Amino acid sequence: MSINKLSKEKIYKLKQKYNSKIPDFLRYDWDKYFRLERQEKWRKTRGIDNKTRLKLKGFPPPVDPGYRKPKIIRYLHPSGLKPVIINNMKDLENIAKFKDQVIGIISSNVGFKKRLEIIKKATEMGIKLANGE
Repeated sequence: MSINKLSKEKIYKLKQKYNSKIPDFLRYDWDKYFRLERQEKWRKTRGIDNKTRLKLKGFPPPVDPGYRKPKIIRYLHPSGLKPVIINNMKDLENIAKFKDQVIGIISSNVGFKKRLEIIKKATEMGIKLANGE
């Protein structure tokens, strides 16, 4: 099944369904030590007796490929469109022919003047921007 066959509403519902099933993967014992408290991101457990590594019941689940989303909705914007980073006007012109399938995201390192130009040109061309208020 391709992306084009799925409606935007169905994609949004699928993304919400799969996002709700993914647990918060936190570092083992992140809450015990202040040093680790600031590091609330996953680190692979390596101890020989570590309960998370052994996947014992009652301990947080380790990161696993089984938590991945289906290929048809992976890496999509919540609108159901494929996100594309825009750095300059040339990038904007390149995605003009795919304007029904992509949503533009203006890069964070683009200055104010160029950002205004890109937003103006995108509205003329009918290209949707995620961060072009």
